[in-house]
Parts: sequence; structure tokens; C-alpha cells
Amino acid sequence: MVNPLQFEKTPAKIFKKSRDGYLYAAAEAAAIIRKKQSVTESCKVAFGTGPSFYSFYDEILRLHREEGLSFGNVELYLLAEYYPISPKSLQSSVRFLRDFLINHIDIPESGVHLFDSSINENKLEFFCREYEESIIEGGGLDFVLSGIGNRGHVGFNAPGSSADSLTRIVTLDQSTITSAAGDFFGESYVPAKGFTLGLGTVMNAGKLFFAAWGESSAGIIRKIVEEPISDQVPASLFQRHPDARFLLDESSASELTRLRTPWFVDTPEWDNPMIRKAVVWLCRKVNKPILKLTDRDYNDYHMNSLLTVLGSAYEVNIKVFNELQHTITGWPGGKPDADDTNRPERAEPARKRVVIFSPHPDDDVISMGGTFIRLVDQGHEVHIAYQTSGSIAVFDEDVLQYIDFFQELHKGLGLDKSETMKLFDRARDTILKKKSGVVDSHDLSSVKTYIRKSEARASCRFIGIPEERIHFLDMPFYDTGLVSKSPLEPADIKLVSSLLDTVKPHQIYAAGDLNDPHGTHRTCLNAVFTSIAQLQNAAWMNNCRIWLYRGAWQEWPVNEIDMVVPMSPDELIRKRKAIFKHQSQKDSALFPGSDSREFWQRSEARNRELAALYNQLGLAEYEAMEGFKRILLSEVKNY
Repeated sequence: MVNPLQFEKTPAKIFKKSRDGYLYAAAEAAAIIRKKQSVTESCKVAFGTGPSFYSFYDEILRLHREEGLSFGNVELYLLAEYYPISPKSLQSSVRFLRDFLINHIDIPESGVHLFDSSINENKLEFFCREYEESIIEGGGLDFVLSGIGNRGHVGFNAPGSSADSLTRIVTLDQSTITSAAGDFFGESYVPAKGFTLGLGTVMNAGKLFFAAWGESSAGIIRKIVEEPISDQVPASLFQRHPDARFLLDESSASELTRLRTPWFVDTPEWDNPMIRKAVVWLCRKVNKPILKLTDRDYNDYHMNSLLTVLGSAYEVNIKVFNELQHTITGWPGGKPDADDTNRPERAEPARKRVVIFSPHPDDDVISMGGTFIRLVDQGHEVHIAYQTSGSIAVFDEDVLQYIDFFQELHKGLGLDKSETMKLFDRARDTILKKKSGVVDSHDLSSVKTYIRKSEARASCRFIGIPEERIHFLDMPFYDTGLVSKSPLEPADIKLVSSLLDTVKPHQIYAAGDLNDPHGTHRTCLNAVFTSIAQLQNAAWMNNCRIWLYRGAWQEWPVNEIDMVVPMSPDELIRKRKAIFKHQSQKDSALFPGSDSREFWQRSEARNRELAALYNQLGLAEYEAMEGFKRILLSEVKNY
């Protein structure tokens, strides 16, 4: 066996779920605090803030309540804070720490060291110097838990930051502003500057934990953990630290050698998924279709053990080629009166009941619009369930445009002012008086919800879905008015399970895109899976299949695809037109993530890339494809 540290230049610990990683981090933090208490020393810590850290703070507070963890000797520091920003602002790290930690523990106020975003600019340098000195006094920080930015940021230390940098005020780089835009409801509202601990400040800490979760982190994690140190990837500098560790899940670690190409590390278990993964990777590496791979190709790339298992390159190639060939179908609901032995879906019943879950009101057409259209055209009873309103993704100026139209129409018809017009007046007044980062009023949120519902109906009409099969679930967890959402509650699960038990579908489609930057897709999938688990003993569940699609950010890897639905050029245009019905999301999205392209452009590029990859592997050439992964009922609880 080859030690994975041959490839990894700094320790990385992989957990099944982010919560498991945070339980581990909380236990480590508690151990350090208690060790310092035992010798009557203060313990200096700096914790990351934001919704991704909820599980960490939940566990820290549990340890305090149930296991007597005292913070009497703790000195708490912030990693970063926006400037200027009110400490009462929803986006403030100061507010987060007080709401989720400080107000619930026995830490003395003298032990709370927070950035002051209200001080005058001419005092910033002095404040930062004093902040740094308070950390250095007594030996520096004992424990740091930080997240990792999409370019390897730590705090607000952007690429190019000096390895010796100390606590300071910085001008935020564009990547940081783009990442924060969702929290502030637009880039223009993000503060231009921020306080941050320096890389040198963090480097001098005793123990460092860096947490990164989800597929969006995979690329930068590979650079941090496996590639040489670079000032363009700030977190890579901590390869030099004697006690730094990266806490990852399988998604964020997926580009590391031990997961991406485990045959370079050791002889893997050559089951079907691993064989397909290896063959697809090898085809791309040597730029050959499957059926042209040779024994030498396998031997040159550490896969000789695979040949030992299956006999020869010929045997491996035929096996994988046939498996991939059988994933392709133009009949996502099953082809009636056909031999379905090697098809991804059953032939019977010929007319299936289908429920498509869409986290936001446009994910259905963006992610699986071609398949959605096929299912309707082929006569299946398709129900679409929009899980959330998507109201926070509507620009205020779009609301004003709709209000102007209805008010002009109202005046043109000579009608008296109605309750609807009063609602529009209140919503308009809210927009005109609204400050950056402020939660939408109930009236404004309602108007935005109606806009997105009308767009979803227009898209469904275009595809051919009758009104009675359009279901707006309006799951309560979403209605916070913020980008960060509440935890799932029984009311959320009941909405999903009631719909499923009413329709009794033969197929369920749900968003398996865990790359969603705001986590709504993940939460919506949890709601679907929790509901399925509750209904698993229902008779209709024995004849139901669960298919996961991906969203606008990423397609399934070919080795994970169980069904792929091809699209012709005309079908791709129909899909585009269905996406265009969502006018409030057209041209530019309020929360675009790191990709500036419109959603339809991302979707088409992704669909074409998948088709090109299938063709590169030696399979038929199509204009575009949508991929799906099947989840067995037994896998739901552990997904």
C-alpha cells in the first residue's frame, strides 16, 4: 500500500457528513479549553461564523449545558468582519457570535474580543494593532476553526496575501464580494472592506482546523492539500503548520488522489462502480474511446489489478461499454411493450404517475427540462412540486415593473383602489425605503412569491402540465426572508409526504445537486428522503423508483449515471424556451454563484458536455443529454 500522504502535503480527515466533522472539531476545542483550565491558563480561540457552522455551535452549546464545559478561561476572537457594518446587522459576524454562542455561555465579557465596525477610518490601523497585540500576549491563539473560501481564502486573506500578514483592514476582492452577494441581496450592498486576522496570525496558532464541505470545494481542496504552496492559494501556506488539519466530506475530498484515483494509492475493491469510474477516467486520460483501451493502457496507469480480476482489457472494455450503452434511453418513463431487461426504466405500467420535486420554481426545467418534456409528451401523468417560493431571488426592480403594469392597468380600466392595489403600494413603499441587507417585508415577499408562481405556471403550460398537477408546497423552512434557512420541521415533511401519499407515484425525481451555494437543494432533498423513509412501508412504494437529477452547477459523473436522456437540437430549444418563462431569473440572477452565465447557458453547456463525453467514450453522438442517478429505497437513509 502507498501512503496517501505521498500525495497529500497536509493532513485531511474525511467524514461522512459535515455534522460529524463539526462534532469532532467541537470535541477537540473542548479538550484544549479543559486542558488550559487544568493549569489555570486562559485559552484563546477563533471560530468561523455563518450558517455552515451551525452544527459546530450546537455541539459546543450541548457540551456546555450537558457536560459542564466552562468558558470562564476562554478568550474568544473573530476571524473576520465586514467594515463598515452594524453589529446588529444580519450579516455581521459579531451578531452571529453573540446569537449563537456568547449569549448562551459563561464567558466573561472581558474574554470577548470582537472587531468594532463602527470606529472611524483614521483609527482602524491602531485598532488592528491592538487586536493583534492582545492575541500575541501570552503566546497567540490556541485553537482556530475556519472555513475555506472558493479561492483558498482564510478569513478575508485573498490570493496574494503575505504569509506574514497580521490583523488588518483589507479591501475585499471581487471573489469575496461575489460570494457574499447572496447574504446582502446583491453585490452593490456588500461592504467594500473588512477586518481579518492575518495569515501570520493564524499560522502562529497552536492547532488549526479548516472545514470545507460540498462539491464546490473539491477543486480548491485538491490545490491546498496536494499541490505546492502558492500565495495564490492562501490556505496552502498551512502545509507548513505542525498541527493543521482539513475537515472534509466525501464531496469536498472527491478530487484528492485517494478518492479520485484510488488505484494509485492501493488496490481498490473492483466492484462495478469502481470499475466504471476507473475506465471512464482512463479514457479521458489517454483520449481513447472505451473499446480502444489496451492492456498497456491499464498497466501504465496502475490498473493491472483490474485486469487480474476480469482477465483482459477486452473483457473490461466490453463490460463497461455495454453498461454505459444501457443507461441511454429516449423513454425516461419506460418504453411500452418493449423488452426492458437492459433499460433503466420498466416498461410497465405504460402510463406512470410521476412526481418531480423542484427546490426552486425553475430547477425543474433548468436541470431536467428535456426529460420533463419527454415524460409529458409520452403520456405520463406528471406532477410538479415546487418546494419553496424562491421569493428571495427576485430583484426589487422586477417587482416595481410588475406593480407599475398592474397599477397602470387598474387606472386604465377606471377601477377603484382595491386591496391588491394597497398591497402593491405597501410593497413599493418597502422597496423605496429599503436598506441594504434588510429582510423583505411580508408584503414584498408575497409579491415576489406571486411573480415566481406565475412564471412557474407559464413554464408548465408551455410543457403541457394542467393546473391541477402543479403543486406549490411553500415549505416553511424557507420563509425566513434570508439566504440562510431554518432547519426542517415536521410541517415541512408533512407537506412532502402528503403529496407523495396522495399521488402514489411510480417515479420520483428530486434534486441531488449538493453544490447549491445556499443549501436549499440539500435541505429539500432531505425533506424528500425523510418523507420516503416514513412512507417506505406503503404498498405503492414497492413499485416506485427514485431518480436524482443535478442542477445548474454540475452534472453527475458518468460513472454514477444510471439513466441518461438524449435531446435533439429541437428538444434543446424547447427546454430553453421553458426556462425563458422564468423571466425574473433571466439575463442575470440575484444569486449567480461564481458562474456569471445565465442559467440556461450553464444548463445547455452542461448538457452538451455530457453528450460530448459519451461520444468521446465511443457511444452514440447526440446534441445534448441529461443524466440521472437512481437511489434505492435501502440507500435513502444513508445518502
